Amino acid sequence: MYTALCLQRKLKPELKHGEVEIVVISPDPYMTYQPFLPEAAAGSISPRHVVVPLRRVLGACRVIVGEVRAIDHAKRTASFTTLATAEEGTGPLDIAYDELVLAPGSISRTLPVPGLADHGIGFKTVEEAIGLRNHVIEQMDIASSTRDPAVRDAALTFVFVGGGYAGVEALGELENMARYAARYYHNVKPEDMKWILVEASGRILPEVGEEMGKYTVSQLRKRNIDVRLETRLDSCEDRVAVLSDGARFPTRTVVWTAGVKPHPLLAATDLPLNERGRLKCTAELAVDGAPHAWAAGDAAAVPDVTAGEPGKECAPNAQHAVRQAKVLGENIAASLRKKPLQEYAHKYVGSVASLGLHKGVAHVYGRKLKGYPAWFMHRVYHLSRVPTVNRKSRVLAEWVLSGLFKREIVSLGSLEHPRAEFELAAGGERPKES
Repeated sequence: MYTALCLQRKLKPELKHGEVEIVVISPDPYMTYQPFLPEAAAGSISPRHVVVPLRRVLGACRVIVGEVRAIDHAKRTASFTTLATAEEGTGPLDIAYDELVLAPGSISRTLPVPGLADHGIGFKTVEEAIGLRNHVIEQMDIASSTRDPAVRDAALTFVFVGGGYAGVEALGELENMARYAARYYHNVKPEDMKWILVEASGRILPEVGEEMGKYTVSQLRKRNIDVRLETRLDSCEDRVAVLSDGARFPTRTVVWTAGVKPHPLLAATDLPLNERGRLKCTAELAVDGAPHAWAAGDAAAVPDVTAGEPGKECAPNAQHAVRQAKVLGENIAASLRKKPLQEYAHKYVGSVASLGLHKGVAHVYGRKLKGYPAWFMHRVYHLSRVPTVNRKSRVLAEWVLSGLFKREIVSLGSLEHPRAEFELAAGGERPKES
Protein backbone atom coordinates (compact mmCIF):
# COMPACT_ATOMS: atom_id res chain seq x y z
CA MET A 1 0.00 0.00 0.00
CA TYR A 2 2.78 2.45 0.89
CA THR A 3 4.59 1.71 -2.38
CA ALA A 4 1.43 2.25 -4.44
CA LEU A 5 0.75 5.44 -2.48
CA CYS A 6 4.21 6.74 -3.36
CA LEU A 7 3.78 5.76 -7.03
CA GLN A 8 0.46 7.61 -7.15
CA ARG A 9 2.27 10.81 -6.27
CA LYS A 10 5.44 10.24 -8.30
CA LEU A 11 3.66 9.13 -11.48
CA LYS A 12 0.77 11.58 -11.34
CA PRO A 13 1.38 13.05 -14.86
CA GLU A 14 1.68 9.58 -16.44
CA LEU A 15 -1.44 8.36 -14.65
CA LYS A 16 -3.38 11.41 -15.80
CA HIS A 17 -2.51 10.78 -19.45
CA GLY A 18 -3.14 7.04 -19.26
CA GLU A 19 0.50 6.12 -19.84
CA VAL A 20 0.72 4.13 -16.59
CA GLU A 21 -1.67 1.86 -14.73
CA ILE A 22 -1.04 0.75 -11.13
CA VAL A 23 -2.78 -2.50 -10.18
CA VAL A 24 -2.87 -3.64 -6.54
CA ILE A 25 -3.92 -7.24 -5.84
CA SER A 26 -4.54 -7.99 -2.17
CA PRO A 27 -6.52 -10.69 -0.32
CA ASP A 28 -8.06 -7.98 1.89
CA PRO A 29 -9.50 -4.62 0.84
CA TYR A 30 -7.47 -2.94 3.58
CA MET A 31 -3.98 -2.64 5.02
CA THR A 32 -3.54 -3.61 8.67
CA TYR A 33 -1.27 -1.47 10.85
CA GLN A 34 -0.02 -4.40 12.91
CA PRO A 35 1.70 -2.49 15.75
CA PHE A 36 -1.78 -1.43 16.89
CA LEU A 37 -3.15 -5.00 17.12
CA PRO A 38 -2.36 -5.36 20.86
CA GLU A 39 -4.25 -2.16 21.66
CA ALA A 40 -7.16 -3.29 19.49
CA ALA A 41 -7.21 -6.57 21.42
CA ALA A 42 -7.28 -4.65 24.70
CA GLY A 43 -10.12 -2.44 23.48
CA SER A 44 -8.09 0.80 23.49
CA ILE A 45 -8.63 1.24 19.73
CA SER A 46 -11.59 0.28 17.57
CA PRO A 47 -10.67 -2.48 15.07
CA ARG A 48 -11.92 -0.28 12.21
CA HIS A 49 -9.19 2.24 13.00
CA VAL A 50 -6.38 -0.33 12.88
CA VAL A 51 -6.99 -0.86 9.17
CA VAL A 52 -6.75 1.50 6.19
CA PRO A 53 -9.19 0.97 3.27
CA LEU A 54 -7.20 0.55 0.05
CA ARG A 55 -9.86 1.93 -2.28
CA ARG A 56 -9.99 5.19 -0.34
CA VAL A 57 -6.26 5.92 -0.18
CA LEU A 58 -5.37 4.42 -3.58
CA GLY A 59 -7.90 6.34 -5.64
CA ALA A 60 -5.65 6.42 -8.72
CA CYS A 61 -4.98 2.67 -8.60
CA ARG A 62 -6.97 -0.32 -9.75
CA VAL A 63 -7.57 -2.40 -6.61
CA ILE A 64 -8.40 -6.09 -7.03
CA VAL A 65 -9.44 -8.05 -3.95
CA GLY A 66 -7.97 -11.43 -4.74
CA GLU A 67 -5.19 -13.85 -3.95
CA VAL A 68 -2.19 -14.35 -6.23
CA ARG A 69 -1.51 -18.08 -6.66
CA ALA A 70 1.54 -18.10 -8.94
CA ILE A 71 3.87 -15.74 -10.77
CA ASP A 72 5.69 -16.49 -14.02
CA HIS A 73 8.13 -13.60 -14.22
CA ALA A 74 9.73 -14.96 -17.41
CA LYS A 75 6.37 -14.38 -19.14
CA ARG A 76 5.48 -11.37 -16.94
CA THR A 77 2.17 -12.86 -15.84
CA ALA A 78 0.52 -13.50 -12.48
CA SER A 79 -2.34 -15.91 -11.78
CA PHE A 80 -4.88 -14.92 -9.15
CA THR A 81 -8.30 -15.89 -7.81
CA THR A 82 -11.11 -13.67 -6.54
CA LEU A 83 -14.37 -14.19 -4.67
CA ALA A 84 -16.12 -14.14 -8.03
CA THR A 85 -14.00 -16.97 -9.44
CA ALA A 86 -14.78 -19.03 -6.35
CA GLU A 87 -18.52 -18.41 -6.75
CA GLU A 88 -18.44 -19.14 -10.47
CA GLY A 89 -16.27 -22.22 -10.07
CA THR A 90 -13.82 -20.97 -12.69
CA GLY A 91 -10.05 -21.27 -12.59
CA PRO A 92 -7.49 -18.57 -11.77
CA LEU A 93 -7.31 -15.44 -13.87
CA ASP A 94 -4.11 -14.18 -15.49
CA ILE A 95 -2.85 -10.62 -15.56
CA ALA A 96 0.14 -9.32 -17.50
CA TYR A 97 2.50 -6.73 -16.09
CA ASP A 98 5.59 -4.72 -16.98
CA GLU A 99 6.93 -4.09 -13.47
CA LEU A 100 6.30 -6.42 -10.52
CA VAL A 101 6.25 -5.37 -6.86
CA LEU A 102 6.07 -8.45 -4.67
CA ALA A 103 5.29 -7.64 -1.03
CA PRO A 104 3.04 -10.38 0.41
CA GLY A 105 4.60 -10.08 3.87
CA SER A 106 4.88 -13.10 6.14
CA ILE A 107 2.73 -15.65 7.93
CA SER A 108 3.01 -17.22 11.38
CA ARG A 109 5.89 -19.67 11.70
CA THR A 110 4.39 -22.75 13.31
CA LEU A 111 6.08 -25.93 14.50
CA PRO A 112 4.72 -29.50 14.50
CA VAL A 113 3.50 -29.20 18.10
CA PRO A 114 0.74 -31.75 18.86
CA GLY A 115 -2.61 -30.01 19.30
CA LEU A 116 -1.40 -26.60 18.09
CA ALA A 117 -3.44 -26.65 14.87
CA ASP A 118 -6.58 -27.55 16.86
CA HIS A 119 -6.26 -25.20 19.83
CA GLY A 120 -3.70 -22.50 18.98
CA ILE A 121 -4.63 -18.86 18.34
CA GLY A 122 -2.51 -16.63 16.10
CA PHE A 123 -1.91 -12.89 16.41
CA LYS A 124 -1.17 -11.61 12.90
CA THR A 125 -4.51 -10.14 11.78
CA VAL A 126 -7.13 -7.78 13.17
CA GLU A 127 -9.63 -10.64 13.10
CA GLU A 128 -7.34 -12.73 15.33
CA ALA A 129 -6.78 -9.79 17.70
CA ILE A 130 -10.50 -9.12 18.19
CA GLY A 131 -11.25 -12.84 18.36
CA LEU A 132 -8.65 -13.20 21.12
CA ARG A 133 -10.17 -10.31 23.08
CA ASN A 134 -13.62 -11.90 22.87
CA HIS A 135 -12.15 -15.26 23.82
CA VAL A 136 -10.41 -13.94 26.95
CA ILE A 137 -13.56 -12.25 28.23
CA GLU A 138 -15.61 -15.38 27.44
CA GLN A 139 -13.16 -17.45 29.52
CA MET A 140 -13.74 -15.10 32.44
CA ASP A 141 -17.50 -15.56 31.96
CA ILE A 142 -17.04 -19.35 31.97
CA ALA A 143 -14.90 -19.20 35.12
CA SER A 144 -17.46 -17.00 36.83
CA SER A 145 -20.39 -19.32 36.12
CA THR A 146 -18.92 -22.84 36.38
CA ARG A 147 -19.01 -25.00 39.49
CA ASP A 148 -16.22 -27.27 38.25
CA PRO A 149 -12.84 -26.19 39.69
CA ALA A 150 -10.96 -27.88 36.81
CA VAL A 151 -12.95 -25.97 34.18
CA ARG A 152 -12.46 -22.72 36.09
CA ASP A 153 -8.71 -23.27 36.38
CA ALA A 154 -8.34 -24.04 32.66
CA ALA A 155 -10.48 -21.04 31.69
CA LEU A 156 -8.33 -18.66 33.75
CA THR A 157 -4.98 -19.97 32.46
CA PHE A 158 -3.57 -18.10 29.45
CA VAL A 159 -0.40 -19.35 27.71
CA PHE A 160 1.51 -17.13 25.25
CA VAL A 161 4.31 -18.69 23.20
CA GLY A 162 6.95 -16.30 21.84
CA GLY A 163 8.79 -13.45 23.56
CA GLY A 164 9.04 -11.02 20.63
CA TYR A 165 7.06 -7.83 20.12
CA ALA A 166 3.79 -9.57 19.26
CA GLY A 167 3.82 -11.97 22.20
CA VAL A 168 4.95 -9.54 24.89
CA GLU A 169 2.71 -6.67 23.79
CA ALA A 170 -0.34 -8.90 23.34
CA LEU A 171 0.21 -10.50 26.75
CA GLY A 172 0.83 -7.15 28.45
CA GLU A 173 -2.25 -5.46 26.98
CA LEU A 174 -4.63 -8.40 27.50
CA GLU A 175 -3.46 -9.07 31.08
CA ASN A 176 -3.98 -5.40 31.84
CA MET A 177 -7.46 -5.49 30.28
CA ALA A 178 -8.43 -8.71 32.12
CA ARG A 179 -7.16 -7.33 35.43
CA TYR A 180 -9.42 -4.30 34.95
CA ALA A 181 -12.38 -6.43 33.86
CA ALA A 182 -12.08 -8.66 36.95
CA ARG A 183 -13.46 -5.87 39.15
CA TYR A 184 -16.86 -6.41 37.52
CA TYR A 185 -16.97 -10.15 38.38
CA HIS A 186 -18.11 -11.06 41.89
CA ASN A 187 -16.05 -14.24 42.04
CA VAL A 188 -13.06 -13.66 39.70
CA LYS A 189 -10.04 -11.82 41.04
CA PRO A 190 -6.82 -10.87 39.21
CA GLU A 191 -4.81 -13.29 41.36
CA ASP A 192 -7.08 -16.15 40.21
CA MET A 193 -5.72 -15.83 36.67
CA LYS A 194 -2.51 -17.45 35.44
CA TRP A 195 -0.63 -15.70 32.65
CA ILE A 196 2.33 -17.63 31.25
CA LEU A 197 4.92 -16.45 28.70
CA VAL A 198 7.00 -19.21 27.08
CA GLU A 199 10.19 -18.25 25.22
CA ALA A 200 12.67 -20.72 23.72
CA SER A 201 15.68 -18.38 23.98
CA GLY A 202 17.21 -16.86 27.09
CA ARG A 203 15.77 -13.34 26.62
CA ILE A 204 12.68 -11.48 25.44
CA LEU A 205 12.32 -8.35 23.32
CA PRO A 206 15.84 -8.53 21.83
CA GLU A 207 15.05 -5.41 19.76
CA VAL A 208 15.13 -3.12 22.84
CA GLY A 209 18.44 -4.47 24.12
CA GLU A 210 19.47 -6.88 26.85
CA GLU A 211 19.05 -4.42 29.74
CA MET A 212 15.53 -3.42 28.71
CA GLY A 213 14.68 -7.08 28.08
CA LYS A 214 15.70 -7.99 31.64
CA TYR A 215 13.70 -5.04 32.96
CA THR A 216 10.65 -6.25 31.05
CA VAL A 217 10.98 -9.74 32.56
CA SER A 218 11.16 -8.27 36.07
CA GLN A 219 8.14 -6.02 35.46
CA LEU A 220 6.05 -8.86 34.07
CA ARG A 221 6.94 -11.08 37.03
CA LYS A 222 5.94 -8.30 39.44
CA ARG A 223 2.50 -8.55 37.83
CA ASN A 224 2.47 -12.30 38.67
CA ILE A 225 3.07 -13.23 35.04
CA ASP A 226 4.99 -16.50 34.83
CA VAL A 227 7.87 -15.85 32.38
CA ARG A 228 9.67 -19.05 31.38
CA LEU A 229 12.86 -18.56 29.38
CA GLU A 230 14.72 -21.31 27.50
CA THR A 231 11.47 -23.25 27.48
CA ARG A 232 9.43 -24.70 24.60
CA LEU A 233 5.84 -25.77 24.14
CA ASP A 234 5.97 -29.53 23.56
CA SER A 235 2.23 -30.19 23.27
CA CYS A 236 -1.19 -28.65 23.78
CA GLU A 237 -3.31 -31.71 23.07
CA ASP A 238 -6.51 -32.20 25.07
CA ARG A 239 -6.29 -28.55 26.16
CA VAL A 240 -3.20 -29.18 28.31
CA ALA A 241 -0.06 -27.11 27.63
CA VAL A 242 2.98 -29.30 28.23
CA LEU A 243 6.28 -27.41 28.44
CA SER A 244 9.81 -28.67 27.91
CA ASP A 245 10.65 -28.05 31.59
CA GLY A 246 8.02 -30.61 32.58
CA ALA A 247 5.30 -28.16 33.63
CA ARG A 248 1.70 -28.94 32.63
CA PHE A 249 -1.05 -26.34 32.49
CA PRO A 250 -4.69 -27.21 31.70
CA THR A 251 -5.71 -24.25 29.57
CA ARG A 252 -8.29 -23.17 27.02
CA THR A 253 -6.03 -20.43 25.61
CA VAL A 254 -2.74 -20.96 23.76
CA VAL A 255 -1.60 -17.89 21.80
CA TRP A 256 1.16 -18.61 19.27
CA THR A 257 3.46 -15.68 18.39
CA ALA A 258 6.72 -17.60 17.94
CA GLY A 259 8.04 -15.82 14.88
CA VAL A 260 7.11 -15.53 11.22
CA LYS A 261 8.13 -17.10 7.93
CA PRO A 262 7.94 -15.88 4.31
CA HIS A 263 4.60 -16.05 2.55
CA PRO A 264 4.07 -19.35 0.63
CA LEU A 265 3.46 -17.36 -2.56
CA LEU A 266 7.21 -16.83 -2.91
CA ALA A 267 7.71 -20.54 -3.54
CA ALA A 268 5.19 -20.34 -6.40
CA THR A 269 7.35 -17.95 -8.41
CA ASP A 270 10.40 -18.30 -10.62
CA LEU A 271 12.26 -15.60 -8.69
CA PRO A 272 15.51 -16.28 -6.77
CA LEU A 273 15.11 -17.05 -3.05
CA ASN A 274 17.70 -17.26 -0.28
CA GLU A 275 18.11 -20.16 2.15
CA ARG A 276 15.32 -18.78 4.36
CA GLY A 277 12.85 -18.58 1.50
CA ARG A 278 12.95 -14.79 1.12
CA LEU A 279 13.54 -12.94 -2.16
CA LYS A 280 17.17 -12.10 -2.88
CA CYS A 281 17.25 -8.33 -3.28
CA THR A 282 19.78 -5.62 -4.01
CA ALA A 283 20.20 -2.52 -1.85
CA GLU A 284 18.01 -0.70 -4.43
CA LEU A 285 15.15 -3.12 -3.55
CA ALA A 286 15.24 -4.82 -6.95
CA VAL A 287 15.07 -8.61 -7.02
CA ASP A 288 18.63 -9.75 -7.72
CA GLY A 289 18.97 -11.20 -11.23
CA ALA A 290 15.33 -10.58 -12.18
CA PRO A 291 14.93 -7.31 -14.12
CA HIS A 292 11.67 -5.41 -13.59
CA ALA A 293 10.93 -7.25 -10.31
CA TRP A 294 10.98 -5.42 -6.98
CA ALA A 295 10.30 -6.37 -3.37
CA ALA A 296 10.15 -4.93 0.15
CA GLY A 297 9.03 -5.84 3.63
CA ASP A 298 9.08 -9.27 5.27
CA ALA A 299 9.31 -11.09 1.92
CA ALA A 300 12.52 -9.33 0.87
CA ALA A 301 16.08 -10.15 1.97
CA VAL A 302 17.54 -6.63 1.66
CA PRO A 303 21.25 -6.01 2.42
CA ASP A 304 21.79 -3.78 5.45
CA VAL A 305 24.29 -1.30 4.01
CA THR A 306 24.57 0.55 7.34
CA ALA A 307 25.66 -2.52 9.33
CA GLY A 308 29.24 -2.61 8.12
CA GLU A 309 29.05 -6.40 7.97
CA PRO A 310 28.93 -8.22 4.63
CA GLY A 311 25.92 -10.49 4.31
CA LYS A 312 23.85 -8.87 7.05
CA GLU A 313 20.21 -8.26 6.09
CA CYS A 314 17.51 -5.89 7.29
CA ALA A 315 15.25 -7.43 9.91
CA PRO A 316 11.71 -8.34 8.77
CA ASN A 317 9.79 -5.76 10.79
CA ALA A 318 7.32 -2.93 10.23
CA GLN A 319 9.91 -0.19 10.73
CA HIS A 320 11.95 -1.41 7.74
CA ALA A 321 8.88 -2.22 5.62
CA VAL A 322 7.43 1.30 5.84
CA ARG A 323 10.77 2.95 5.08
CA GLN A 324 11.62 0.55 2.25
CA ALA A 325 8.26 1.23 0.59
CA LYS A 326 9.05 4.93 0.16
CA VAL A 327 12.45 4.19 -1.40
CA LEU A 328 10.91 1.46 -3.55
CA GLY A 329 8.24 3.77 -4.95
CA GLU A 330 10.86 6.41 -5.78
CA ASN A 331 13.15 3.83 -7.41
CA ILE A 332 10.41 2.40 -9.63
CA ALA A 333 9.47 5.90 -10.79
CA ALA A 334 13.16 6.69 -11.39
CA SER A 335 13.59 3.43 -13.33
CA LEU A 336 10.68 4.26 -15.64
CA ARG A 337 12.20 7.68 -16.27
CA LYS A 338 15.72 6.25 -16.83
CA LYS A 339 17.12 8.02 -13.77
CA PRO A 340 19.61 6.62 -11.23
CA LEU A 341 18.33 4.55 -8.30
CA GLN A 342 19.06 5.07 -4.62
CA GLU A 343 20.07 2.48 -2.05
CA TYR A 344 17.92 1.73 0.97
CA ALA A 345 19.98 2.86 3.96
CA HIS A 346 18.21 3.29 7.26
CA LYS A 347 19.24 5.26 10.30
CA TYR A 348 18.40 3.25 13.40
CA VAL A 349 16.02 5.29 15.55
CA GLY A 350 15.31 2.69 18.20
CA SER A 351 12.57 0.39 19.41
CA VAL A 352 9.51 0.87 21.61
CA ALA A 353 7.17 -1.66 23.19
CA SER A 354 3.99 -1.36 25.22
CA LEU A 355 3.44 -3.58 28.27
CA GLY A 356 -0.11 -2.45 28.95
CA LEU A 357 -1.76 0.86 29.87
CA HIS A 358 0.87 3.37 31.06
CA LYS A 359 3.61 0.72 30.98
CA GLY A 360 6.35 0.23 28.40
CA VAL A 361 10.04 0.03 27.49
CA ALA A 362 11.95 1.95 24.84
CA HIS A 363 15.46 2.33 23.46
CA VAL A 364 15.36 5.47 21.30
CA TYR A 365 18.38 7.43 19.99
CA GLY A 366 20.55 5.62 22.51
CA ARG A 367 18.35 6.59 25.46
CA LYS A 368 16.59 3.96 27.55
CA LEU A 369 13.11 4.73 28.84
CA LYS A 370 10.88 2.76 31.20
CA GLY A 371 7.32 2.90 32.46
CA TYR A 372 5.06 5.83 31.52
CA PRO A 373 7.62 7.79 29.39
CA ALA A 374 8.30 4.69 27.28
CA TRP A 375 4.57 3.96 26.93
CA PHE A 376 3.97 7.59 25.86
CA MET A 377 6.84 7.37 23.37
CA HIS A 378 5.30 4.16 21.98
CA ARG A 379 2.01 5.92 21.32
CA VAL A 380 3.58 9.04 19.83
CA TYR A 381 5.81 7.04 17.49
CA HIS A 382 3.08 4.79 16.13
CA LEU A 383 0.56 7.62 15.84
CA SER A 384 3.10 9.40 13.62
CA ARG A 385 3.53 6.27 11.47
CA VAL A 386 -0.05 5.12 10.97
CA PRO A 387 -1.11 6.28 7.47
CA THR A 388 -3.64 9.00 6.61
CA VAL A 389 -4.77 11.98 8.67
CA ASN A 390 -8.18 10.29 8.96
CA ARG A 391 -6.75 7.34 10.88
CA LYS A 392 -4.41 9.47 12.98
CA SER A 393 -7.33 11.67 14.08
CA ARG A 394 -9.61 8.74 14.91
CA VAL A 395 -6.95 6.89 16.90
CA LEU A 396 -6.03 10.05 18.83
CA ALA A 397 -9.72 10.75 19.57
CA GLU A 398 -10.18 7.22 20.91
CA TRP A 399 -7.15 7.56 23.17
CA VAL A 400 -8.50 10.83 24.56
CA LEU A 401 -11.94 9.34 25.17
CA SER A 402 -10.46 6.23 26.81
CA GLY A 403 -8.67 8.53 29.25
CA LEU A 404 -11.94 10.24 30.18
CA PHE A 405 -14.22 7.21 30.44
CA LYS A 406 -14.05 3.64 31.71
CA ARG A 407 -12.72 0.83 29.54
CA GLU A 408 -15.05 -1.38 27.53
CA ILE A 409 -15.22 -4.98 28.76
CA VAL A 410 -17.87 -6.28 26.35
CA SER A 411 -17.33 -9.56 24.52
CA LEU A 412 -18.86 -9.74 21.04
CA GLY A 413 -17.99 -13.33 20.32
CA SER A 414 -21.34 -13.82 18.60
CA LEU A 415 -20.01 -11.69 15.73
CA GLU A 416 -17.96 -14.72 14.70
CA HIS A 417 -21.22 -16.63 14.09
CA PRO A 418 -23.69 -13.93 12.93
CA ARG A 419 -26.25 -16.45 11.59
CA ALA A 420 -26.30 -18.63 14.72
CA GLU A 421 -29.45 -17.09 16.20
CA PHE A 422 -31.38 -17.29 12.93
CA GLU A 423 -30.25 -20.87 12.28
CA LEU A 424 -31.49 -21.82 15.76
CA ALA A 425 -34.84 -20.15 15.07
CA ALA A 426 -35.06 -22.02 11.77
CA GLY A 427 -34.66 -25.34 13.50
CA GLY A 428 -30.91 -25.80 13.36
CA GLU A 429 -28.29 -26.01 16.10
CA ARG A 430 -25.95 -23.47 17.55
CA PRO A 431 -22.35 -23.87 16.33
CA LYS A 432 -20.23 -25.70 18.86
CA GLU A 433 -17.46 -23.74 20.60
CA SER A 434 -14.04 -24.35 19.09
